[in-house]
Amino acid sequence: MTNQEIVSNIKKVLAEKGMSQKDLAALMGKKESEISRWMTGRNGFSAQTVEKIESVLGTRIGTRNASAESRNYAIILAGGVGTRVGADKPKQFVDILGKPVLAYTIEAYQKHPEIDGIEVVCVKPYIEYLQEMVRKYKLTKVKWICHGGATFQDSVYNGVHNLVGEIDDRDIVMVHYGAAPFTSEAIITDGIKVCREHGSSVSVTPCYQLIGTNDENGESKHWVDRDKYVQLACPQSFRFKYIVDLYEEAIEKNLLSKVEPHTTSLMYLMGRTLYQSYGDQTNIKITTKEDLDMFEGYELMRRRRAEQAKRK
Repeated sequence: MTNQEIVSNIKKVLAEKGMSQKDLAALMGKKESEISRWMTGRNGFSAQTVEKIESVLGTRIGTRNASAESRNYAIILAGGVGTRVGADKPKQFVDILGKPVLAYTIEAYQKHPEIDGIEVVCVKPYIEYLQEMVRKYKLTKVKWICHGGATFQDSVYNGVHNLVGEIDDRDIVMVHYGAAPFTSEAIITDGIKVCREHGSSVSVTPCYQLIGTNDENGESKHWVDRDKYVQLACPQSFRFKYIVDLYEEAIEKNLLSKVEPHTTSLMYLMGRTLYQSYGDQTNIKITTKEDLDMFEGYELMRRRRAEQAKRK
């Protein structure tokens, strides 16, 4: 892309956002005269400069070379309104040690060195609360916020659709539940690795407990070989074009209402293969009050270990 085209794109984004070159200079921590030299063509744009401008504006202004490495983005789903944890608010907004569960979840991706940006799909009444939370905890990788849908599938589709034109087809998106704050750096890293190899990946763990059938009248009559099954968790990672095409085909065939509300169940229905990436027993989604208690203990343990490491 030429410098002239980049300048044209910057001007278009500034106009759409109601911003001036002075505003851009302030966001980038530069003098307005330096911005002016770029915008008048007196100075060229390095790849690093383009990426910095894209970062502060929260949108693409240039096109990467085909040989450039793909980028990695998280889609955090915070569109649910369920209150099975017994709280007066959606579980992703319940405070644990003074911080919302959702903030812990986003921080897992904020701190990961391979994550380039984050989108949060949020239940509409909590949009302003989320915006304040992003500012308070300096979650600078959050580039997009969009509304959740009526169902899980609708929320995933809204999040994916919102990124069309914002990221490349070959970029990786990692779909993650807002109420799943246990996820580690190792889980995210392997999710990216396997997705790069196969085009998609799902974090899984073996079934460690004994498993039996769930029959009528509270009875269990048959043993199940746990080694033949895995537990599916998040993140669920996809090349962007893959997940866009998946949902377009599902909508065309009217499949979204025919499966349980998860992308993985949709993939099974459509005959797609799920490629397994690393998971562990802590990587659960908070569903009950006991899960909240478990996460509080887990976070206290992490803080204690961090303090011990500082003292060494």
